[in-house]
Amino acid sequence: MREFSLPALYEVPTDGNLTDLIRRNAAQHPDVAVMGRKVAGRWTDVTATQFLAEVRGVAKGLIAAGVEPGDRVALLSRTRYEWVLFDFAVWSAGAVTVPVYETSSPEQIQWILGDSGATLCVVESEAHLEAVASVQAGLSGLKGIWQIESDAVAELTALGSDISDEVLDQRMSSAHADDPATIVYTSGTTGRPKGCVLTHRAFFAECGNVVERLKPLFRTGECSVLLFLPTAHVFGRLVEVASVMAPIKLGCVPDIKNLTDELASFRPTLILGVPRVFEKVYNSARAKAQADGKGPIFDKAAHTAIAYSRALGTPQGPSLGLKIKHKVFDRLVFSKLRAVLGGKGEYAISGGAPLGERLGHFYRGIGFTVLEGYGLTESCAATAFNPWDRQKIGTVGQPLPGSVVRIADDGEVLLHGEHLFTGYWNNEAATAEALADGWFHTGDIGTLDEDGYLAITGRKKEIIVTAGGKNVAPAVIEDRIRAHALVAECMVVGDGRPFVGALVTLDEEFLAHWALDHGKPAGSTAASLREDVDLLAEVQRAVDDGNAAVSKAESVRKFRILTSQLTEEAGHITPSLKLKRNVVAKDFADEIEAIYAH
Repeated sequence: MREFSLPALYEVPTDGNLTDLIRRNAAQHPDVAVMGRKVAGRWTDVTATQFLAEVRGVAKGLIAAGVEPGDRVALLSRTRYEWVLFDFAVWSAGAVTVPVYETSSPEQIQWILGDSGATLCVVESEAHLEAVASVQAGLSGLKGIWQIESDAVAELTALGSDISDEVLDQRMSSAHADDPATIVYTSGTTGRPKGCVLTHRAFFAECGNVVERLKPLFRTGECSVLLFLPTAHVFGRLVEVASVMAPIKLGCVPDIKNLTDELASFRPTLILGVPRVFEKVYNSARAKAQADGKGPIFDKAAHTAIAYSRALGTPQGPSLGLKIKHKVFDRLVFSKLRAVLGGKGEYAISGGAPLGERLGHFYRGIGFTVLEGYGLTESCAATAFNPWDRQKIGTVGQPLPGSVVRIADDGEVLLHGEHLFTGYWNNEAATAEALADGWFHTGDIGTLDEDGYLAITGRKKEIIVTAGGKNVAPAVIEDRIRAHALVAECMVVGDGRPFVGALVTLDEEFLAHWALDHGKPAGSTAASLREDVDLLAEVQRAVDDGNAAVSKAESVRKFRILTSQLTEEAGHITPSLKLKRNVVAKDFADEIEAIYAH
């Protein structure tokens, strides 16, 4: 199939903006908890009425601080309650939010604030304040900086005490559906980040249709979601706005270091994450079972879960014997895994990279279905996702209702719909190229099956052409290799080379477990075990699993274990965990040469 669309399930308002949502919630669901926030280490509910009042107070402060309609306000912070509060306050002041990753360098901060023309910047911490201050001299349009940890909310609320309700109401209604709501800068795998202009209409079309299509996951007063993705990323913003649109209770945590504890205390019914989160949960559970001498039981349970899920997709369904085994393991293993995920959830939504069929079936088999989706910053997050009632594991689902997916002659995925960005800020040439012929050219390669389910097979610009002329899409095999517990990152190489190779980094946490289990010296590292026969054999098993997904000509013949990690700080990956292939290839040129030396 070359093109597929679904009718819209949500009618985008002809006018209005996202502040209409919080006013509607306060009017229709005044006492419903729409937010959860941490106060003295405990989750506290924030009702729709309370949230609107806080937003109005901060918005008045922004107006008093000189924010005008259409101004850009930068927001540099980890994921937390105040991030959402400021986002809606910026919109309530009639302005445009410009999110900045909290891990950004001063140079990146200067580029985003300068390119967007931000007049005000809200930061979280003293370190963030120092980073912005260090480049402030080169930002002539920046009039002020406010710090969340220095009580910016209270200070702005006090500053705006003289702004009347009438003035604020006028501001809240000043932005229209086709006005910019935010400028989200892409991660920048090549060159400087580009600012994607997303309108209020784009968020209405995106979130409205997601909530309607996944209605059982967004029941007001019953459902909740814990957001641990960066709110600077468009996927995080989808979670934020969709939760407010439903509305369901939204809780925010700044990172995933203590994720299992946060899940246990917040107990969300819905989780949204990237594949690495779900891989970590699986690998941690398996490592713990092995450490407790229960590894064989866990492996049998995992095999049963996968078989059970696969059987669910057949006309006859699971056999009686499989049902009995599944019930036994549900009591012994699966229920404990669901408890790790909070205990109340039945669904998760995963994006950012393929989850892989094995893990997709595993999670569905334990009673926690992970629905894969696909999207880009330019598509306001999800442009395709699996419906809750007709999941196809191994695909990223059907198009967002009201949008169209087309496969071009060269296999590129093209998009059309109200959820798309209107262009790149201050970059007409890039806009014209990306939106040629009225379609957004994603740069991704994919296929549509007979039911309109999309599968992504690689990036157009990442296609490797070997010396023998074989075209290789690295994403497929990389994702399979990366699924192994020992593998932290994998990058396929081989452009212009006689065969395909790979650079592999090791997960330090699981390397320690593996070394202990295999009698290696305490404190063993990737550097000390790099040539270890047992370790090489284990990584080879991961490579063999990846090779099983591709043809012989596309398979990895040789690999090199790197002694250091690929990190954002070193410039090897973006904040959204995408590989900067050109940087990695340059920094590890000697390692790549070593693959082809013999």
